[in-house]
Amino acid sequence: MITIGIIGGSGYTAGELIRILMFHPNTKLDFIYSTTNAGKPLSVAHHDLLGDIEMNFTDTVNPNVDVVFLCLGHGKSISFLENNKFSDATKIIDLGNDFRLTKDKDFEGKTFVYGLPELNKSSIKKAQYIANPGCFATAIQLALLPLAANGLLNEDVHINATTGSTGAGVSLSETSHFSWRNNNMSHYKAFDHQHLGEINQSLNQLQEDYTNELIFIPNRGDFPRGIFATLYTKSEESLEDLVAKYEAFYADQPFVTVTTTNINMKQVVQTNKCIISLMKKGNRVLITSVIDNLLKGASGQAVQNMNLMFGLEETIGLHLKPSGF
Repeated sequence: MITIGIIGGSGYTAGELIRILMFHPNTKLDFIYSTTNAGKPLSVAHHDLLGDIEMNFTDTVNPNVDVVFLCLGHGKSISFLENNKFSDATKIIDLGNDFRLTKDKDFEGKTFVYGLPELNKSSIKKAQYIANPGCFATAIQLALLPLAANGLLNEDVHINATTGSTGAGVSLSETSHFSWRNNNMSHYKAFDHQHLGEINQSLNQLQEDYTNELIFIPNRGDFPRGIFATLYTKSEESLEDLVAKYEAFYADQPFVTVTTTNINMKQVVQTNKCIISLMKKGNRVLITSVIDNLLKGASGQAVQNMNLMFGLEETIGLHLKPSGF
């Protein structure tokens, strides 16, 4: 059994990890670290776990677990690892953004591999340290990688993507209160979202000469979870040729499905799936990408990476049911 430690245990992504891993056939939860809830049952923060798991939060770290997931929020993983040392055999999967960019991948003798399985699967299998991708970044990269792989990104890409309120994390803010978020919509960080760096980095990994702009408008939606992203750019390829290239690129990727039908978020919410829809109008291609921001955009993808790192089938523990209605 793979022994698991989770740091930052009271947040949304940690809760999703607990829900997946307590039923994963190859894992055993060793500790869930939370300084604010130490000694209290997990159900204090994750109410739905009441009756499912008898385990308390702790403020003590076991440095010898097989793998530790860092769910600390952006910019906090480095300081935690500076103050808490793990064994040389422990694998680390960081769900924050501390190590995603190439310039940040090396830390205290550790080299973090960017953990998008559809792009870096062979490297992930050999890695000890993983930088898990961002949620917007996952949806957008999966929408564009087949174009980059075929050298077909030659124009600016316009992106409009809406995420659920869980994307803002569990801590309250003015824009995450129900009375503000419900029946409301707004954009934020227009043209300058922090995920653009990792997206451009991945596109250049496949198409070095892509220097055009990603014009990105992120939106806050009045729903709790999911990302609905629409992207358009110019392309002279026929729809049939584009579909063939996307299907070929994702042929061995179990969580990505390509279609030409209209899609919606409920097809993927509560799952680790990404569904991509392609449409053409004149010389413009419209790409729609939908994921669950907490699963394929965070914790589900982290478990997918863990499976690959330990030589397991990558879908183990991730056969999840979409919400449907």
